[in-house]
Amino acid sequence: MQGNADGSQVWFNPIGLRIKPGQTIRWVNLDPGNSHTATAYHPKNFERPLRIPEGAEPWNSDYLLPNESFSVTLKDEGVYDFFCVPHEHAGMVGRIIVGEPDRSSIDSGPAQAAGGEPIPEIALRAFPSVAEIMRRGIVRPA
Repeated sequence: MQGNADGSQVWFNPIGLRIKPGQTIRWVNLDPGNSHTATAYHPKNFERPLRIPEGAEPWNSDYLLPNESFSVTLKDEGVYDFFCVPHEHAGMVGRIIVGEPDRSSIDSGPAQAAGGEPIPEIALRAFPSVAEIMRRGIVRPA
């Protein structure tokens, strides 16, 4: 979790990551001027659309102050999309691929999911493609 000193831009770094099932992901807030969250797109989190594998446990870090961290272990294979609660409208989102997602996820990736509050267009445009994450393993913000 990072941001400009003046708070004008915020982002996750990396924005896309591929891991093996059972690996633990740790988010650290390295932004000295903002608090952030790492929150799974899931109906249990603020009635957001489901954008993690069905049956996978959703997570919500709550607000992390500068230098605080949060970890989650992802066991189910698939595509996991997440966002920062206060900065989703600024496009602060990320994507984690666990293992080998099914072929349809690789070809297209999740679009605007049904149900819940719609995802802001700026956030939808910010997600790296599943294919790019599969190819590179890690995708950093441009």
